[in-house]
Amino acid sequence: MPVDHGAVAARVCAGGIAMKLLVNDLNRRITIQQATTVTDPEGIPTETWTDVATVWASRNPLSGREYFAAAAANAEKTVKYRIRYRPGILPNMRLIDHRDDVTYEVKAVLDDYYGDRTQTHILAEVLQDG
Repeated sequence: MPVDHGAVAARVCAGGIAMKLLVNDLNRRITIQQATTVTDPEGIPTETWTDVATVWASRNPLSGREYFAAAAANAEKTVKYRIRYRPGILPNMRLIDHRDDVTYEVKAVLDDYYGDRTQTHILAEVLQDG
């Protein structure tokens, strides 16, 4: 019997519904970064960005409710990324979408929809100054 290479994980939620996270959906490489302060040899502190993780993600359009929650004036610059479950992502971080070489500021990390720790959803807005 052939193996379905498209299915990465099939998990059973609390309600007994199986959810599949497909490899084909995760078609963007993103790097999540956090701000850190480093001190140079002269003792001057400088803020720099440090990589936290590089993962595969999908980029999805915002739903109607998310569109208005993101403030309609900025919604065209706001996107939602979906990655495999990863704790520790915070709104003070940023991410780089390597497909378009665009840097986004993480605005919100949404709760795991199914409560089964299979996905993390990140609401991000394009940074104007990088």
